[in-house]
Parts: sequence; structure tokens; C-alpha cells
Amino acid sequence: MVNYEAMFIVKPDLNEEQQKEFYAQLGDIITKNNGEVVESKVWSERRRLAYPIKKSQDGIYYLISFKADPKQVLALKQVYRLNENILRLLVVRNE
Repeated sequence: MVNYEAMFIVKPDLNEEQQKEFYAQLGDIITKNNGEVVESKVWSERRRLAYPIKKSQDGIYYLISFKADPKQVLALKQVYRLNENILRLLVVRNE
């Protein structure tokens, strides 16, 4: 298994309870695809974006460090892209 980091920009209009549920779902998707979440946290609360993304001016940055098989990362990206609460996603391999 290889180490990865995923940075999400999430819509800021979710309330506190919805955010907790949403962040739990992000980690569950990794574990369902035979991955292991090492660390997950809010990287930055409600930050102004340089340009609007999907009509949103602000976003919440969320960071997840995880271990997964390289073949599963593509499947993870596809699942995350279907979620309408995620404005942007970046997954990088962590050496």
C-alpha cells in the first residue's frame, strides 16, 4: 500500500452536523475501497477562493492522509467527483 494525501475544497454552506457526517463519509469511502485512513482534519475553515468554483466564493479545506493500493485511487477519485458538496479534489502520492 502507498501513502496518499487528498485535499478537498468543500462547499461552506453545510451546517455543523452535516459537516461531521460528510467528513465521516469521505473516510468511509476510503475504507470501503480497501484503504486505511491515517489522519483526517479540517485544514482551513471557510477560506475565500481566488475565483468562483461552481458558483461558490468560499470553501472549507479538508485534508485526509491515507494508505491505499494505487489501482484503487482512480476509483476513489471517481466516487468523490460524483459528490456535489466537493468543489475541488487533489490526490497526491506522499513519498
